[in-house]
Amino acid sequence: MTPTEQWEHGVKGGRERRLGMEDRFERRFAAGCAIVGSVALFLGTYLHPMDADPHDAVAAFAEYAADRLWVTSHLTQFSGVVLMVAALLIIAKRLEHTESNTWARLGSAGAVAGMALAAALQAVDGVALKVMVDAWAAAPTGEKAMVFQGAFAVRQIETGLAAMFALLMGCAVTLYGVALWHAWWFPRWLAVLAIVGGVSTAAGGIAIAYTGFSSLAMSINMPANSMLLLWMLGVGGVLSREQRSVSRGGA
Repeated sequence: MTPTEQWEHGVKGGRERRLGMEDRFERRFAAGCAIVGSVALFLGTYLHPMDADPHDAVAAFAEYAADRLWVTSHLTQFSGVVLMVAALLIIAKRLEHTESNTWARLGSAGAVAGMALAAALQAVDGVALKVMVDAWAAAPTGEKAMVFQGAFAVRQIETGLAAMFALLMGCAVTLYGVALWHAWWFPRWLAVLAIVGGVSTAAGGIAIAYTGFSSLAMSINMPANSMLLLWMLGVGGVLSREQRSVSRGGA
């Protein structure tokens, strides 16, 4: 082998090692984002008060005003969404140059748009609504009706954002499910769970758009959200197991 060939061989080997390290980092990072994001979203939802009927504004506002962890729970939920979207973007990158590429690209676009909607939703629900319900709870009797109308208006903006967020994220996850169905390295049952959970979440968004936070909308959204959390945990588990297998093989 000539000196030039040795140099080219060394450069090629170094590039392959670098790409291998980047790939392992992406797997590990995506797995962590999927798992930690799912836990954060679950924890934020667990901290969210849910005793009052969300369709009963008076009862719901009274419960929200009494909650001291309102902003914390909503910021925790948002951090979970951000981490989960990060995992989805890395998965889309891993599906480049495969037959799943188009589906994954569309899904990643929907996921990023959904994250933007989640930020707007938490700004309205997690911050603005809390300010309004606190003002309503502290208002003198003669002013309560007027302040309540202001809080109710904020609630309607929240309803619209929640409907669009669920619809968009449901469609995005469904697209990911189709993409992962064609990915040989991904379990088919997780692809099916993504499709079923995504379609259900989108249906829940439509229900919120038409009926608000009604019992119908909640009965669709709660199981759908649970499916998506299980799906993300499953995705994190698959990526983590794949990373361990690669590490053992490299050793």
